[in-house]
Amino acid sequence: MGVQIDIGQDGSAPVGVDLEELLATRLLVQGNSGSGKSHLLRRLLEGSAEHVQQIIIDPEGDFVSLGEVFGHVAIEASAYSTIEIARMAERIREHRASVVLSLEGLELEAQMRCAAAFLSALFDAPREHWYPAIVVVDEAQVFAPAVAGEVSDEARRASLGAMTNLMCRGRKRGLAGLIATQRLAKLAKNVAAEASNFLMGRTFLDIDMARAADLLGMERRQADVIRDLERGQFLALGPAITRRPIKVRIGAVRTEARSASPKLVPLPSREPVDMAALLHAPSEEAPRPAPPPPAPRPAEEVIRIIDTTRPALPAEPSLSGEEREAVVAGALAEILAEPNAAFQPAASLYQDFLLRCRMRGLASAALDLAGFRRRLAMAQAGVDDAPDWEEALAIGAALPDEMLAPFLMLAKAARDGAECPADAAMAEAYGTSSLGRVRRLLSYMEEQGILVSRIDLGGKRSISLPHLGWTTAPAFPDPEQPSRLARPARRR
Repeated sequence: MGVQIDIGQDGSAPVGVDLEELLATRLLVQGNSGSGKSHLLRRLLEGSAEHVQQIIIDPEGDFVSLGEVFGHVAIEASAYSTIEIARMAERIREHRASVVLSLEGLELEAQMRCAAAFLSALFDAPREHWYPAIVVVDEAQVFAPAVAGEVSDEARRASLGAMTNLMCRGRKRGLAGLIATQRLAKLAKNVAAEASNFLMGRTFLDIDMARAADLLGMERRQADVIRDLERGQFLALGPAITRRPIKVRIGAVRTEARSASPKLVPLPSREPVDMAALLHAPSEEAPRPAPPPPAPRPAEEVIRIIDTTRPALPAEPSLSGEEREAVVAGALAEILAEPNAAFQPAASLYQDFLLRCRMRGLASAALDLAGFRRRLAMAQAGVDDAPDWEEALAIGAALPDEMLAPFLMLAKAARDGAECPADAAMAEAYGTSSLGRVRRLLSYMEEQGILVSRIDLGGKRSISLPHLGWTTAPAFPDPEQPSRLARPARRR
C-alpha cells in the first residue's frame, strides 16, 4: 500500500501525490515569483517528513523553519568550507538525516560551488548508503542554467554536472530530485526533461508558457490558461499525481518561512512640515549597533548532530511472522515483475526491496543483503522454504551468489521431472544476455560435480543432480533449434 501525500484540492476533490511513485519519477515545479512555489514545496515536505529522508538545498534560507517541527538539521553553508560540506553530505547519507542546506549568506558563484560539492558527495556515497531520499532544489535555474552567465565556467560546469547527475542518474542511488524554478527557459533542458511529474504555476512570458504547455501535453493555443492561474494554483500532471492535467489549489502548511511577502501598512499620519523637521533634526545619540550574530557551530559539532539524528519515521506496526513473510514475498514479487529486474545489480534491487517493505508498514530491515540475494534467487526459481529443499539450498550455498538462481531453476525442473530449462531462461536468471556465459556456467557446475549434463543424438539436453537423485526431462537448449534443423521434403 503506497503513501499518499495530500497537497490540496481540485475543486472539492482532494489531490494526492503517490510518494513511492514520486521517488521513482521525480518532480518539476515552475512558477513566477509569488506564484506559491515555496508554499507548494513546504506542503510536500511537511506531508512526507515522517515517511522519507529529506535533503533541501535552500538558496534563501526559507526552509530552515522545518527543523522546529520536524527536526531537520540546519546547515548554514557560509560558515564552512567545501570539504566540510562534502563530509557532512557523506554523513547525511550514512545516517539518513533530514537536513536543510541554507545558502543564504553566499554570493551566486559560491552558492553554485557549494551546491556542486554537496550534491556530488550525496551522489558518490557508498552503495550500502543508497537509502531513498527526496532532494529538493529551490531556484533550480541558478544551479542548472541553460546558458552561461556571469559566473566562471568552472563553477557553472560543476553545478550543472551535479544537477544532471541528480536528475538523470540519481534514482538508481535512491535520490529523487524535486526541483523548482521561476523560469523554465533559464533551466537546462536535460535537467528538466528527466522529471515525469509537473506542477506548473502562474507565468506570463510566452516562452515559459509554451514550454510549460509542451510538458503538460497541451496545445500552444491552450497555454494562456497558465497566465490565468491564481496564486497558490498549479496545473498538475504525472504518474505520481494524475494522468490528465488538473488544476490544484495547494492547501495550508504548518510551518512558515523566515521571509514573507510584503504587506501594505498604513503610512505615518504626520504633517509634511513635521516630517521635514524630523528628517533634518540632529541625532541625539548614535544608534546602538546590532548585536552580533551567534557564532556558527564548528563543522565537527554539526557532523555529530547528523550522526545522532534519526529520521522521524512512524512507529512500525506490530506484524506477526506470517504478515512479515507476506510483506517480503509481495515486495519480491513486485521487484521480479519489473522489466529487466534480473539485469540490475543486487545492491540496487535491495534498496528497492527495503523501500517497498517500508511502504507496506515493515520499517525495520526484513532481510540483510545476503538473505535478500538468497530469497531473490529462490523467488526467481519458484522455490520455497519447504524441508525437502534444504539439501538443494545447501548445495547452492557453496556456489557464488549470482549462480544460485540458475542452479535452483535447474533443481526445480529436475525435481518435478520437467523439461530442462532453455539457455535463454537460465541466462535471464543469471543476469546476462550472453548464452556463452550460460554454457560456461554449466561447465563450471559439472566440473564441481554438482550436475551431469547429457545430450542425446537428437540434440536434446537433460541434466541430472547426482547428490539429489533428480533429473530433468530432455529438451533442446535452444527452443528454435528444431525449426532450424527441419529439412524440406524431397520431391519425387
